[in-house]
Amino acid sequence: MTTDPERAANVSDMDSVEGEDSNNDVGFKMNLSGRPVRTSAVLRSTDDPVLGALRHLSAHGLELEQMQSLPAVVKRRIKALKQLQLVTTNIEAKFYEEVHSLECEYYKMCAPLYEKRSEIISGIYEPTDEQCAWESDEEEEGLSNDLKTKAKIEDNQEKKDETDNEVDIKGIPDFWLTIFKNVGTLAEMVQEHDEPILKHLTDIKVNFLKSSPMGFILEFYFTPNEYFSNTVLIKEYIMKCAPEQNDPFSFEGPEIYKCKGCTIDWKKGKNITIKTIKKNQKHKSRGSMRTVTKVVRNDSFFNFFTPPVVPDDADADLDDETQALLTSDFEIGHYIRERIVPRAVLYYTGEGLEDEDEDYEEEEGDDDDDDDEDEDEDDEEEASSPTNAPSGGKQGDDINECKPQ
Repeated sequence: MTTDPERAANVSDMDSVEGEDSNNDVGFKMNLSGRPVRTSAVLRSTDDPVLGALRHLSAHGLELEQMQSLPAVVKRRIKALKQLQLVTTNIEAKFYEEVHSLECEYYKMCAPLYEKRSEIISGIYEPTDEQCAWESDEEEEGLSNDLKTKAKIEDNQEKKDETDNEVDIKGIPDFWLTIFKNVGTLAEMVQEHDEPILKHLTDIKVNFLKSSPMGFILEFYFTPNEYFSNTVLIKEYIMKCAPEQNDPFSFEGPEIYKCKGCTIDWKKGKNITIKTIKKNQKHKSRGSMRTVTKVVRNDSFFNFFTPPVVPDDADADLDDETQALLTSDFEIGHYIRERIVPRAVLYYTGEGLEDEDEDYEEEEGDDDDDDDEDEDEDDEEEASSPTNAPSGGKQGDDINECKPQ
């Protein structure tokens, strides 16, 4: 049993949670109940924010007017129904708490299997022929006995040749790095300078926090390397599963509302999450020049372990950039916990990605629209690109100073 929202909808499509009657902006929270997340009309109106706000206020005004026009005795009974609804909501919260508790117990049952997987990946354990027996898709298509016999002989010969050439291969090299590069969301995070470090990643484990607080911890295990001295990097996600006092009916199930990373003990000169840039400055009056050195944040997967700080005050406002970073962070953490860790081999082979593709259906006319957009983009590029532009330039050569998370 799981609270995975992606079984119903892909994690990247999760909307921000916002109560209908609450003024507190909590759009960075991520609902995990697997039920559709309610979004206000203001957020849904992408064409004109002002018009969207007016529509929202208008609709809300009609609701109030409708309620006020009801007879007093009916209003009284509606309040009684809301009391019943509040009890139901609290029972629902208890249900999700027990679901999380059950998930914790079942994960313990899977833990020995994940440990064996780790031993095979790292080369500590070599599986037996019986453990390696698995029919490939080609074999399942139904080859004739003669062809199977011939294929088996050739396969044995190939295995002998491979064994002679691969005696030094230990476990499954670059297992987790391959997964990260296969999964689009994670691949966007991984930079070229991250890859040598991620080659040392041997395992990812989930440590569930049953209660007080409810949540989970992702543990990334590394072999000794030249970049940092840590053997384990952790990322903790805190969840809450209780209706809010000021808006109890907005409750949709457990949600991640906070996360914290860890300190990476980088070895001297090996911190890839920062970079040094030099800027020339001209004195306003004397006209003399000087060179200023600045240390700025560098794009890296390992920024994942230094997320934005969420204030303890639930009413504190967060800027849009911070909220966007937190929302993305919560989605990635939940995705690793619910998909990557339990089904790692399928994301290594790509089969897990194929299953996700089946969750989507193409709408009629999408292909034509894409073709038209591609043609427009080509025309724009041809019109704006100089014919004798020098080659070899990289997109993003200009360095922008990043805001620390």
